Amino acid sequence: MPETAIAWTSPEREAAFHQWLAALAASQQLLPATLRPASADASFRRYFRIDAAQGSRIIMDAPPDKENCRPFVQVAGLMQEAGLNVPQILAWDEAQGFMLLSDLGGHTMMQMIDREHPSANLGRYLQAVDALVTWQQASRPGVLPPYDEALLRRELELFPDWYLARHRGITVEGKLRQTLDTMFALIIERNLAWPSVYVHRDFMPRNLMIPSDAGEQHLGGTPETRLGVLDFQDAVYGPITYDIASLMRDAFLSWDEEFVLDVTIRYWQKARAAGLPVGDDFGEFYRGVEWMGLQRHLKVAGIFARLTLRDGKPQYLADAPRFIQYIRATCSRYIELKPLLRLVDEVEGITEASGYAFGRV
Repeated sequence: MPETAIAWTSPEREAAFHQWLAALAASQQLLPATLRPASADASFRRYFRIDAAQGSRIIMDAPPDKENCRPFVQVAGLMQEAGLNVPQILAWDEAQGFMLLSDLGGHTMMQMIDREHPSANLGRYLQAVDALVTWQQASRPGVLPPYDEALLRRELELFPDWYLARHRGITVEGKLRQTLDTMFALIIERNLAWPSVYVHRDFMPRNLMIPSDAGEQHLGGTPETRLGVLDFQDAVYGPITYDIASLMRDAFLSWDEEFVLDVTIRYWQKARAAGLPVGDDFGEFYRGVEWMGLQRHLKVAGIFARLTLRDGKPQYLADAPRFIQYIRATCSRYIELKPLLRLVDEVEGITEASGYAFGRV
């Protein structure tokens, strides 16, 4: 695809980019005529692919007024030190927000999944589990931002602020607000009861790359056999239950509980053998994963509504029913969460009104 297919927010940024690329081309053996879009994500970052004399490279375009690349650089270093397969940073213009990276491949784990046959994917999921355990074993306090009560609460508030108020048009006040406050306090308490480790925060098949032989080699020349890890810039230090909940209760993919349990048990066994603080009772750990997943799904429902309503990315909200299903499934298992289940059911029109006086705005 020719480089003219890439649109720019301003002629100035386009000119700055091409000046930066031209200055790198010789030393990095890049072929500027091969520049083409690679992908974009839910943020303002986007990615291009460019061929080099050997293989290909990835370029990150992250406007500095909208994106801070320092966390990406920090976490990439931590993951590389831990032994994970992450992009190498080959060049970085911090002031302008341009970065040249090694290319981990053209296929995500998500693209290679067989949705109809869960067991056919077990090998890939166990590779993901191995990467996760490796990452968590490197954990040290005081290195990454804490996933503390304040952050958990800010994330939960995305659900009433964006999903309920903006998307559903519901006035969040009175009994509804009281119910949310009570439920959120309980969810935060249960989740913070678990020990902290490094948390990727979006550890799922869309952010895991399948290694291949063609062009996706590290600069040393030998193809990687481990899954590549991407989109790690929001990493924090928080509950050990979080990343396995992300992996098995995916934002874009649902598995039946038998497969979820199978992989989660295997993770728990490997983590326990590695000395990670997952406890000696799998049932207790699995309950912790469910409560952590609930916090994540409430947050993501709000984020997806915000992406649609504020950022003009409606494709994300199409997955909202998956989150409502996750939320309802967890709430139905625990009597303490029944008020939240009734609230969600009424919002979604799943049951008869249960006494809440909702106001439409």
